[in-house]
Amino acid sequence: MKLENKVAAITGGSAGIGRAIAEAYLAEGAKVTIMARNAEKANAVLKEIGAGDRLVFIQGDATDQNDIESFVDKTVEKFGSIDVLVNNAGGAGDLQPAVNLSDEAFDLCMKWNVYSTFWGTRRALKNMLGNKWGRIINISSVEGKNGKPVLTAYVTAKHAVNGMTKSIAREVGTEGITVNAICPGLIITDIVKDNGPETAAAMGISFDEMVDMFASEAAIQRPNKVEEVAAVAVLLASEDGGGITGALISVDGGTAHY
Repeated sequence: MKLENKVAAITGGSAGIGRAIAEAYLAEGAKVTIMARNAEKANAVLKEIGAGDRLVFIQGDATDQNDIESFVDKTVEKFGSIDVLVNNAGGAGDLQPAVNLSDEAFDLCMKWNVYSTFWGTRRALKNMLGNKWGRIINISSVEGKNGKPVLTAYVTAKHAVNGMTKSIAREVGTEGITVNAICPGLIITDIVKDNGPETAAAMGISFDEMVDMFASEAAIQRPNKVEEVAAVAVLLASEDGGGITGALISVDGGTAHY
């Protein structure tokens, strides 16, 4: 029970990596709030997990500053504090070569990935600094270390998240607060199944060819699993992870080289 009596808030917590982290935290004794846009889907997930009043859904859109800040505030109102914030919401958005990428699409990707992380972190830190304890965990991407064609906005956003992680870690390192980023490789989540064919088409290949290509770039020669990311998120959220901060931890099967 590494997270007993801890309160964790997870954006994008109703599916994929976010849901896996929520379930792992609950298994370790935490109280958890999740934010997602789709209330029907999120409430169904609550029933499936069956954690009772230790798991709470708060509806919100990660591209909306008021929603992100309200999510943090409502977590504190519900459980009395916020000990762990997982900035998981994000995505690639419009997939275009840079020459065709609109300002609007680029801005949306920044809001979804970078601004949402900044808004949530800033709000949570105000509570964590008073408690002299906290964990900020940003779900970045292997593309925050590498790069891919037609993913310019996403790659730029995740590099920005990684820089933010390192900078804020330096600001709060003496206050009992750690700030880290997890950089997953390809994971076949529902959103990848839904949006992956579009990504592949923009690259001029099929979805299966894209999966094979990404897998071939990894030392383990396969996609990662959400449970592998969740296991690292548990370590970073716990007392055992207190000596890790400002780190960009790859869970990408050996795709990135640093």
